[in-house]
Amino acid sequence: MAINVRAGTAPGRKAPLPAMLQRETVLVPLIFVLVVGAWQLLTWGFGIADYILPGPAAIFRALLNGLLAGTLLYHLWQTLAEILLGFLLGSSLGILFGSLIAEFPLVRRCFYPYVVAFQSMPKIAIAPLLIMWLGYGIFSKVVIAALVAFFPLLVNVIAGLDSIDQEKLDLMNAFDASRWDTFTMVKVPHGLPYVFAGLDVAIVFSVLGAIVGEFVGSQRGLGNRLLELSFAMDIAGVFAILIILSLLGVGFHLLVVAIWKRVVFWMEPQP
Repeated sequence: MAINVRAGTAPGRKAPLPAMLQRETVLVPLIFVLVVGAWQLLTWGFGIADYILPGPAAIFRALLNGLLAGTLLYHLWQTLAEILLGFLLGSSLGILFGSLIAEFPLVRRCFYPYVVAFQSMPKIAIAPLLIMWLGYGIFSKVVIAALVAFFPLLVNVIAGLDSIDQEKLDLMNAFDASRWDTFTMVKVPHGLPYVFAGLDVAIVFSVLGAIVGEFVGSQRGLGNRLLELSFAMDIAGVFAILIILSLLGVGFHLLVVAIWKRVVFWMEPQP
């Protein structure tokens, strides 16, 4: 009689889920419920006014009212466009210049010192200049988001392409491979985990860059709305926008990780 036994499990016993996954499934929602419940009880027990620290119930009402009224969605689309366009522009330039700097020593020696010097400059400090030069429209916010997203990609691409084993390069030279063949067949696959790690950081930084640009000067966007609610002392509304921004960051992170797993299938990304 043939017995069908799954690899890694004893006969007659089901394969258990990983212990870590089981713990996370319980602990993550439990921590959320405990924090929200303690927060709500704190505001009720001490009678804290909503304009100082609103409870989760007041924040949820503000979020729901803003969504139903269409106010938050009106500003959300503007900020979302700034984030995505800035991310696409900044990450594309980061990958391009990172590849050039890593591949050509002359380019590295000539341009990398200026890149490092510009990276050390706080982007918040130059945001007012960009607003003055490019105006209060969407383009200035896209440029700010792109600048913030550019450097994580640049550094990670250079690190990924520089970390290739010399033995692999020697093997490609032994087969008389061209520079392009070595780059596409060896360096790019080796550097992809670094690139996706940079993309994961860059998409979150793009959210920060767009909001900073809207803080400095804008007519629409969640950052603009956040300032308006702060001046009106509507702290529950402020928290509602912060929740939306947090959800955007988490959603973009999960999207990048999902693509990462599909493309770099031989390496599991770290959470």
